Amino acid sequence: MKTELKANSLSFFETIIMGVAGSAPAFSIAVAIAGLLAVAGTVSPNALLIFALPMLGISLAYKGLNKKMANAGAAYEWTKSVLGGFFGYFSGWALLIASMVFMITGSVPLGTATIDLFDPTLANNVLLTTGIGAGWFVIIGVVLITGIELTSKIQVVMSSIELAILLIISIASFVHTGRVGAVTPFSWSWFGFNYPVGTFASSSLVVVFLYWGWDVTCNLSEETKDLPPNAAGQGGFLSVFVTIASFVAFTIATLLMFSLVTAKGFSDNLIYHVAIAAGLGPVGGYAASLALILSSIATLETTMLQFSRTLFAMGRDRALPAYFGQVHQKTLTPVRTMYLLLGVGLLMIFISSFMPSIATILSDSVNAIAVQVCYYYGLAGLICAWVYRDSFKAMSWDAVQYAAFPALSGIALIILGLYAISTFNLTTKIVGVGGLLIGIVFYRPSGYSKRISDILAEE
Repeated sequence: MKTELKANSLSFFETIIMGVAGSAPAFSIAVAIAGLLAVAGTVSPNALLIFALPMLGISLAYKGLNKKMANAGAAYEWTKSVLGGFFGYFSGWALLIASMVFMITGSVPLGTATIDLFDPTLANNVLLTTGIGAGWFVIIGVVLITGIELTSKIQVVMSSIELAILLIISIASFVHTGRVGAVTPFSWSWFGFNYPVGTFASSSLVVVFLYWGWDVTCNLSEETKDLPPNAAGQGGFLSVFVTIASFVAFTIATLLMFSLVTAKGFSDNLIYHVAIAAGLGPVGGYAASLALILSSIATLETTMLQFSRTLFAMGRDRALPAYFGQVHQKTLTPVRTMYLLLGVGLLMIFISSFMPSIATILSDSVNAIAVQVCYYYGLAGLICAWVYRDSFKAMSWDAVQYAAFPALSGIALIILGLYAISTFNLTTKIVGVGGLLIGIVFYRPSGYSKRISDILAEE
């Protein structure tokens, strides 16, 4: 069996699209912005911009590390090479757990959006919603198994339509408020720091979840054409700006068009409510549902890609069973990792069908995912600072973009993750913390490749 992925399969443009799809603008706006409004209130625009800063710092870290060492394992590989196998393993494991939990977070809204196209009154039926979401989950998995090139082409089409719908609806919302007036007048205080007491950290967790996913570009680095140089790293960095613009635009539009009390209740599909309020009628409503479906499919696809490539890299290193470190002879895709993902994902979706409500499923999984992300993003920031530590001697621009900024971002995210754990309910602690700790059972302290110090010495 082969152990190399299909090289030169993705262009720079496709890489940027993958990064945008990973953060899933429509999906995130539809299901999580209402939650942010419920926590941060009218200063939600501030939360989106302030907590975008550490995300930009980590995206620079990924860009810098990918420049030095492109690898399908990305954060796992970099952490392992600097801090050793133990920390590297748990960096990879955190991503695997976050991806697994997201199988539920992404599949459930996909089921809801599909039902909305036919009979919205059934959208709160947990069993029906999770069942339809599971069906989509399997279909997406089958597409990924066929190979990265088909996957990428489908991704470009879906994400392009999604972004076009979001742009049209956001423009329509601002035109509408400009013509008939806003329910809530615009205020610069929305960008201030007047957070409700005790909500600063919880607001940041929601924002971390919103932005998470762009890093899939570096997991696809072995399959990306290196034109321009470090295309995978640059693609992830640039994609963050697209998602920032989308999130801020829809949050401001929502605050203008609705009262805060009303807006907080739009966790089913915020885009739909904005489209209807903007006067786009049934067509706008259907377009909003379509955007959510396309975005949910796209982000499930990128999450599966991230999971499969990380598990593949860990198997190739024998940090996890070598069975997973092999690719299909013809498609050069790590299909064995996909089989595991489909099996465990379907099991988790089935278990979630017994939870009391869709809202409970989403809120618990968002917090659990955010903790995992804070951990492995935080480590990546610190590692990039260490790798580029000599840049301080030369006082070069690299010292800022690849050392200082990533280090501060990494520290901020790790502190946030540690603090957030103390605020979780039992279910979230079991999933978020327990999921990470259970990795000890599978830890194998052997088979790791050379350290990054050796790699840098060879340059």
